[in-house]
Amino acid sequence: MKRVLLCCEFYAPSVGGVQEVMRQIAERLALNGLDVTVATSPHPDRAMDTTRNGVRVLSFPISGNQAKGMTGSLAKYRAFIEHGGFDGILIKAAQQWTFDAAVDILPDFGGRKLFIPCGFSGLNDPNYASYYQYMPKWLRLFDGLIFYSEDYQDVAFARLHGLQTLHFIPNGVDEREFSDRNDHAVRNRLGIAPDHDLLLSVGSQIAAKGHWETLRAFKKARLPRPATLVINGNEPGSGVTNLLKRTLKHALSQRWPLSWEARWQRRDSGRKRVMITDLPRNDLVDLYKAADLFVLASHVEYSPLVLFEAAAAGTAFLSTPVGNSREIAAWTGAGHVMRRSKVQGATVSIDTMAAEMEAILSNPTRLVAMGEAGRQSIFSKEFTWNRIVERYMQLLIEV
Repeated sequence: MKRVLLCCEFYAPSVGGVQEVMRQIAERLALNGLDVTVATSPHPDRAMDTTRNGVRVLSFPISGNQAKGMTGSLAKYRAFIEHGGFDGILIKAAQQWTFDAAVDILPDFGGRKLFIPCGFSGLNDPNYASYYQYMPKWLRLFDGLIFYSEDYQDVAFARLHGLQTLHFIPNGVDEREFSDRNDHAVRNRLGIAPDHDLLLSVGSQIAAKGHWETLRAFKKARLPRPATLVINGNEPGSGVTNLLKRTLKHALSQRWPLSWEARWQRRDSGRKRVMITDLPRNDLVDLYKAADLFVLASHVEYSPLVLFEAAAAGTAFLSTPVGNSREIAAWTGAGHVMRRSKVQGATVSIDTMAAEMEAILSNPTRLVAMGEAGRQSIFSKEFTWNRIVERYMQLLIEV
């Protein structure tokens, strides 16, 4: 049996795009007969060495990266890679410890080596200037580099430095979740009026996800019909210290907690309603299917899973120009990408987002057509994890 090691900074039950991608790959590789181990950071709701859905998950108390400094059991992690007897290794994302702590010992690793750069978000950040001077050398350590986009800055960097082993494997959806269109009457269960247009935004309740901008644009938009905006996402961290940090950040950025802003919106108009939720996954998938429009207002993304999921659900999406959102809109036919704001620090202006909401919701026929095109594209072009993981498996065990 082939033994493979997957390395990522965070893993389930932690929530996020990286975690979901690696969970899908790990569990499906295990289902295909591979012996799979994930090396990751500790999580309070997961034992340090445990098995989840056929995958061994081993936690290392390490944090940081090369640019900012790393602390923790670095030697133990490196020894595990060197002496673990693995036939292949897949590392996801630069600028985090599972990659940065491994590069020095990868020349001695005998198996196949794959890396997903995941966007190189710090490429133009002066704090990472020296870090990226070393990146071409590090990239040459790998047998294969996997990119989600054919024209994003990470693959442009690889091409600029003459890397040849480039593979394009897009993100996708769990076909088991979106195989049917039954939303199990989720509108009724959540008390959403049947005559309301339903807008959905999904992502952790942090500033970078753009929920505040979405809410304010929704408030400003002159929509053709009554509407409900659902913002679904987990709150970051817990405890008094994290609460104080968030409160300070909100004050400095003139952003009040989403729940406060939603409450003020409820007082403002009977035609618009805002709900802040953190739904179980099954209910969230139902909400994707029931929504009329999905809104992504993130400031930073690489290849957002939520856009694939909206398309798979048959729901049109409106997105800021982040990551490869334009590619996803073109691949699926399900989305419209807004123009970038000229205001410093803003991805899209509130006025632009409000106007785009007005325009797209004023054309229900177009909304339905975009959603149908998206759903058909997801399944006909095989943007599904059962097909995607086949390609990862071929690269990991290729002779």
